[in-house]
Amino acid sequence: MDRKQLQYQVACMRKSLFDQGYLDEQFNQLEDLQDEANPNFVEEVVTLFYSDSARFIHNIEQAMINKPNIDYGKLDDYMHQFKGSSSSFGAKKVKKECSQFRECCSAGNIEGCIKTFRQLKLEHATLKRKLETYFQLVKQAGIAERR
Repeated sequence: MDRKQLQYQVACMRKSLFDQGYLDEQFNQLEDLQDEANPNFVEEVVTLFYSDSARFIHNIEQAMINKPNIDYGKLDDYMHQFKGSSSSFGAKKVKKECSQFRECCSAGNIEGCIKTFRQLKLEHATLKRKLETYFQLVKQAGIAERR
């Protein structure tokens, strides 16, 4: 595939991530910080998020095991951190699920927490797959550009 085709694919995929509600304006702001000195900045931020989020997911799962003695304050604290981390690169759907989870915590609704957490993990995994594909295309376009 030539450079123009790859660049077009990258642009289309990026647009679809926004159109489908996976990413928000924060992602654009991160991209604005990327430059020649750090050409993989956005990918590194996203990779760091996914490595940190595994810990958040584990902590939340462990905190929800303690039924019926759920510490909603602790759950909310974990999810607050997860939401902040998600917001840092514009993970819009993940952030939305974090907010819904926190609402369930405030209401003391463990079933709502469980349902929302399942959806959050699904959105988290879906975005990860989509971004891995996106960054792979970005790399291919960059390699084609250097030829």
